[in-house]
Amino acid sequence: MADIQRIGLDEVVRHFEELEDPRSEVNLRHPLLSVVVIALLGVLAGAGGPTAIARWAVLKQEFLLQVLDLPNGIPSKDVFRRLLMALKPAAFQACFANWLQSLRTEATAATGVEQPILAVDGKTARRSHDRKNGLGALHSVSVWASEFGLSLGQVACAEKSNEITAIPELLRLVDIKGAIITIDAMGTQKAIAAQIIAGEADSVLALKGNQETLHQAVIDYIDEQLEGNLVDVQEHVTTEKGHGRQEMRTYLQLPAPDKLPQFMRWKGLKTIAIATSRCLRDGKETVEVRYYISSLALDVKRFARAARGHWGIENSCHWSLDMTFREDESRLRQRNLRANFAWLNRFALSLLKQHPDRQSLVMRRRSCGWSDAFLMEVVTGSTC
Repeated sequence: MADIQRIGLDEVVRHFEELEDPRSEVNLRHPLLSVVVIALLGVLAGAGGPTAIARWAVLKQEFLLQVLDLPNGIPSKDVFRRLLMALKPAAFQACFANWLQSLRTEATAATGVEQPILAVDGKTARRSHDRKNGLGALHSVSVWASEFGLSLGQVACAEKSNEITAIPELLRLVDIKGAIITIDAMGTQKAIAAQIIAGEADSVLALKGNQETLHQAVIDYIDEQLEGNLVDVQEHVTTEKGHGRQEMRTYLQLPAPDKLPQFMRWKGLKTIAIATSRCLRDGKETVEVRYYISSLALDVKRFARAARGHWGIENSCHWSLDMTFREDESRLRQRNLRANFAWLNRFALSLLKQHPDRQSLVMRRRSCGWSDAFLMEVVTGSTC
């Protein structure tokens, strides 16, 4: 069994072979690849910081010594902390690229989804600030493949307004070809729309006050069409019941008129749309209305899938990071440390999502801490 586990982890270790060791060679006692793999395993098993990783590793010493190159035993918490502080987040994330690509290929084959929804959105780790040293809370922008349950990339930015500069950097890290990129209103920018088209992907971009003139023009045009004969307008309605509520969503999509403000400067713009959600809970009705511009051709069901799929990053990714990984409570404060740990959380979440176990994510993560065999199944993608 140990030989099988060793072979399995050898495959994992290979994903990090291109990672450059940022540590000084003086008193270097623990192999870089082994330290990185233990950090990932520890996060899968429930660790929320370097101290917890080291404590888990000590308790799992017998197992880890069998499957990893650890000539000087288990690293201390300071080793994990110093390494995660020294690693540049972009370089650390890049070493996961091949692994993510293999997971994405497997997920594509398993789901049959040919044009995946890649949702882009930001999240703040609220307690990661350090006012004494002038460090604001970590705000990062991520790409979440909704149908696959995969976090494909992350870029940290100083504050929410910097999402506009972080999103282009993030899209360069991810293979977006053939996908539908969905972005909330903050990222609805001409340069970002052009970048998506150049990457041979489609876009569904939300509209709000930051594009006030365009937003109002879309509202006015759709209102005009609704008062007329609804020529070239497609409609799709869905209803859902559960958790004490009933929700009806109505999607309307129509060709984008060339009279929209700066129409020619929005690369690939083909359609505009509106999504209306009516939710009835405890006898009270709430209504939400959202407007969009898109490079998608007229196909309202495909648009509806994209608009609905965008919220997967909130419901399946951000919510899970806060509830399962307790990320919002993290007090990691050094810039690289907290960014690298945020990425470890996202990648661990992706691995847990790929495992076919029907238990909750919380139970799957606990099982990684309890069972070496289950941990190996999750990290290698193999099941008995």
